[in-house]
Amino acid sequence: MSGESDPPDDESIIRVPGTDRVFHRGRMLVVLLSILAMTMMAISAINVALPSIESSLGASNSDVQWMLSGYALAFGMVLVAAGRTGDVLGRSSVFLAGVALFTVASLICATVHDPMWMNAMRIVQGVGAGISTPQVNGMIVQYFSGQQRAWAFSLFGLVVSASVAIAPLLTGLLINSLGPNAGWRASFLWNVPIGVLTIILGFRWLPFGPERERRLAKERGDFVPVELDLDPVGMVLLSLTVLAVMLPFMLHQRVGFLLLIAVPLLAWSWVWWERNYEQAGHQPMVNLRLFGIRSFTHATLISGLQFLGATSTFVVIALHLQSGLGAAAVMVGMVGLPNAAATAVASLWSGRHVITSGRKIVIGAFSCSIVGLLIAIVMSWSMDGDAPPLHYMWLAVPLILYGLGVGAVNTCNQALSQEDIPANIGGTAGAVKQVAERIGTAVGNAMITAVLFWVLPVSWTAGFSAAIGVIVAIQLIALAFAIVDLRILGDGRSLRT
Repeated sequence: MSGESDPPDDESIIRVPGTDRVFHRGRMLVVLLSILAMTMMAISAINVALPSIESSLGASNSDVQWMLSGYALAFGMVLVAAGRTGDVLGRSSVFLAGVALFTVASLICATVHDPMWMNAMRIVQGVGAGISTPQVNGMIVQYFSGQQRAWAFSLFGLVVSASVAIAPLLTGLLINSLGPNAGWRASFLWNVPIGVLTIILGFRWLPFGPERERRLAKERGDFVPVELDLDPVGMVLLSLTVLAVMLPFMLHQRVGFLLLIAVPLLAWSWVWWERNYEQAGHQPMVNLRLFGIRSFTHATLISGLQFLGATSTFVVIALHLQSGLGAAAVMVGMVGLPNAAATAVASLWSGRHVITSGRKIVIGAFSCSIVGLLIAIVMSWSMDGDAPPLHYMWLAVPLILYGLGVGAVNTCNQALSQEDIPANIGGTAGAVKQVAERIGTAVGNAMITAVLFWVLPVSWTAGFSAAIGVIVAIQLIALAFAIVDLRILGDGRSLRT
């Protein structure tokens, strides 16, 4: 028994064995996307809160590093194992377990008075996020098809992009209105009521398909215990590989980069083990045939490149505006607000057209975001000095173009990556893609901020331009791969079915 039950013909409801109740796809999405929003906001909100946390808790530079990296590391390391667990045992139960863990950790983060506890709870937060988010992808793949799946993934892309963009603004407003100490604590506390409500609604609105089927089998007397073959060796090898890739870029210490030497050996060991584990008659954590699905592999590669550059954009903008131009945290959030709105519009629009024109939209979207970033570089040179010709708020204009591109890329790429994925491995496939995105984020943040600070002795504007220029170069590489993807696979090949 390895997945939720098949979707019925009815376009709006789901029926599962073991209950007369019907489950609505729209309500399910509300539950699933709530935790997705919280986990994405936890990535960017802390960037604005860090100075206040550092002052309030008396945190060292090392503590601050771990507040940032501990969450991302834990998130990335548990994704695939959690996706596999949900595929086998049932995604609804695993999803709610992850939500509960994330919510409890958020509550403790909001009340701690010691940096050690903050770092520990940020790691627990990351584990909760890594457990719950693969189930979102898995249940969308299982219960949605055709245009409904495209619509669901448009909301998925909207939530990812808008949450990351709007969290710094909300955090800045909280710090500005409540004060530094209460403000940063409130930025963690908002997860608690949302998490509790998500759990309550999850028990009512999620289908619990495999769980109900197992209960029915037990009542009939033909219950067969589920063999939870999680492939522990494969799990450890993949986790160590992800750790060896991400950790050096997150700790910014030269000795840490020695870990990169171990990456090829760890990756080869994982592939060798997975292949032999399957040949021995077991279920590997990741079936390597997954990477033979070209729509998945192409989209995962493009997504990894997108996150390599895109997730660093607002880190660079925040540093430039706050440290270079003296802008308040809340104003940095205001600069990004039109970007969040543009992302929302593009996500919803592209969701309606991904079936017929998804890969063409990705190409156009990358072009749009590249143009926006280039305009931002040009405008930045008119925002420096005692009496600059342009106020820094004008950066919001080219960031609208950038937001349109990012929103469309995220939505279309998410849908295209899953177009040929069997429903019973939807959680695992989504988790593998997210690992690529988490690695891209870690490497990109380290690389692009390093470029910023390397050029900084010239001027803040020069550092900003160089860092954004690297992001443009990465986007151009992703655009080239998107063009190749279109030439090989065409548009709407499988999503129409």
